[in-house]
Amino acid sequence: MTTSLLRLAAFVLLCASLAPAADLPDVPYKTGDSLSSYEKQRCLLDVYLPAEKKDFATLVWFHGGGLTGGNKDADSTKKVALGLAQSGVAVVVPNYRLSPKAKYPAYIEDATAAVAWTLKNIAQHGGAAQRVFVGGHSAGAYLTLMLGMDAHYLAAFGLKPQQLAGLVPVSAQVMTHYTVRQERGISKFSVTADEAAPVRYADVKNLPPILVLCADKDMPARAEENVYLVALMKGAGNKRVTLQVIADRNHGSVGNNIANEGDPARLAILKFMEAKK
Repeated sequence: MTTSLLRLAAFVLLCASLAPAADLPDVPYKTGDSLSSYEKQRCLLDVYLPAEKKDFATLVWFHGGGLTGGNKDADSTKKVALGLAQSGVAVVVPNYRLSPKAKYPAYIEDATAAVAWTLKNIAQHGGAAQRVFVGGHSAGAYLTLMLGMDAHYLAAFGLKPQQLAGLVPVSAQVMTHYTVRQERGISKFSVTADEAAPVRYADVKNLPPILVLCADKDMPARAEENVYLVALMKGAGNKRVTLQVIADRNHGSVGNNIANEGDPARLAILKFMEAKK
């Protein structure tokens, strides 16, 4: 191997060693003989722990990707998790099955299983079980709202949405997700709000506190959807839902920039979690 190649290999190894690393990587959150090979491959989560090792809050954070892509090992997702962990909260980052290999509601069921794992296991790692929050960006925010608002998902694990300390959806699709529509042969641009739409549950009582975040330059109609959801919830009497539109952000940066210290979305999330002690 030439000197230049050796230097390149050394540089690659150095970069890999500096990449954000989970304290507990690739933990299976679904087990059993009935799991498919795809479930065994995708139903894993990483846990990032804060320096404070006792009674810390935890955020289960779901990656985006339109329910068709994305990975907990993406550099942007790992940076968000590590940044929040450095701010004093644990971050649990699951993968989940993706469309078209999996169809609705498989990805919501996977997300719920990851939350159930966290509620039942985080205390073993120093976290406070009563301070488990759920959040995510884009498709991850859709999963957050579905499992946190439609109680039957958590009920399958003997749990209730009220056991969650709060929900933090960032740029969620609140109508029936366009990937779900496409699975059903419905146009991506056909407005649908059936049982697969978070907005369908806007009048449900006793939901966890919800911090809704979106970007001022979000993708077309996305910010408006979020404003609509919050307006409906407030109209139905929900006093524990808050909307914050993050200035000078687009659909991607409103999620990815949470990794940065001082980012307004990051500060809003930490304030929201701190208030729920």
